[in-house]
Amino acid sequence: MQTLPSPGHESERPVVLVVDDAPSSLGMLCDTLEASGYTVLVAADGEAALQRLELVVPDAILLDGLMPGLSGFETCRRIKANAALAHIPVLFMTGLSETAHVVEGFECGGVDYVVKPIRAQEVLARLHTHTRNARITRMARDAVDVAGMGVVFVDTRGRIAWRSPQAALWLHALEDPVAPGRLPASVEPALAPGASIAIGTATGMRLSVRNLGAAALGETMLLFAIQREGPATRLAEAALTPRETEVLSWLAKGKTNRDIGEILGTSPRTVNKHLEHIFEKLGVETRAAAAALASGQLH
Repeated sequence: MQTLPSPGHESERPVVLVVDDAPSSLGMLCDTLEASGYTVLVAADGEAALQRLELVVPDAILLDGLMPGLSGFETCRRIKANAALAHIPVLFMTGLSETAHVVEGFECGGVDYVVKPIRAQEVLARLHTHTRNARITRMARDAVDVAGMGVVFVDTRGRIAWRSPQAALWLHALEDPVAPGRLPASVEPALAPGASIAIGTATGMRLSVRNLGAAALGETMLLFAIQREGPATRLAEAALTPRETEVLSWLAKGKTNRDIGEILGTSPRTVNKHLEHIFEKLGVETRAAAAALASGQLH
C-alpha cells in the first residue's frame, strides 16, 4: 500500500481515499485523479475505510454519504474523533440533494460535498483547494508547539475541533472525566471571553490556559503553557495574537519573511508588521532574540 507523502513536499503525490459501496462506478473519477497526480486508495465501506486509515493517513477523503452498514456520516464522525486524523478534509459524495443530508454532512465534520453523478473536473478543483488549505493549516498549527506551548480549538458547540500534539498530551494528563471530543471540566472555565486560568495535571505539573479569542469558523483558540514558578516569562506576558504566535513560531524555525508569508497566505510586508509588534511586546530588538525567546533559550 502506498504510504503518505510528506506534507511538506508539494512535488510528491498527494493521497486521496475514495470510499464508496460501488467503487466500480467511480472508475473515471479515479482515473482522472491518478492522471492529475494523486495516488488513489479505494475502500468499499466505512469499516474498510477505517482499517485503511490505521495504515495510511491520506491528504483528503472522498466519502459516499449513504452506504450499507456504517454510513458515511458515522464514518466521518469517527474520523474526526481521532486527533491523528481530524485534520483530513472530508468531501461527501451523494446522489441526494435534500438539505437534511447536506447539513448532516457538514455537522459531522465534512468540508464540502459533490452530487452524483460525479463530475471529475469539479471534484479535482475542490480537492486541490481543500488539500492545500489543510496542509497549510496543519503546518501553521503544529508550529505553535515549537515554543513549548499547546493549542486547542473549540467549536461553537463546545467540542474540540483540533488540538496540537503537545496540547493532546497535556489534556490526557488531566484525567478529568470527559465525554469524547469534549474539554475536561477543569478547562471549561477558559472558554469565557478573555479568561486565563491555572490547572494542575495528575503528575503535579501546573499549566496556564489562556483564551485567545475567536479563530476561523467561529472556533475559540485556547493556548496552553507550563506555568513557571515565580514571575511569568516575557513570552507568557506578551499577550500575542493568534497570528503573531504563528509568525513567531515560524521565525523560531528559521523561516524568512517571504517563507512565512507563503505559509500563512499573506505578504512579506504584512509579516514584517507583525514582527514589529512582536518585538515591541517581547521587549527585544532582533529576530535572533525573538527566536531564542520562543525556543525557550532566553527568560
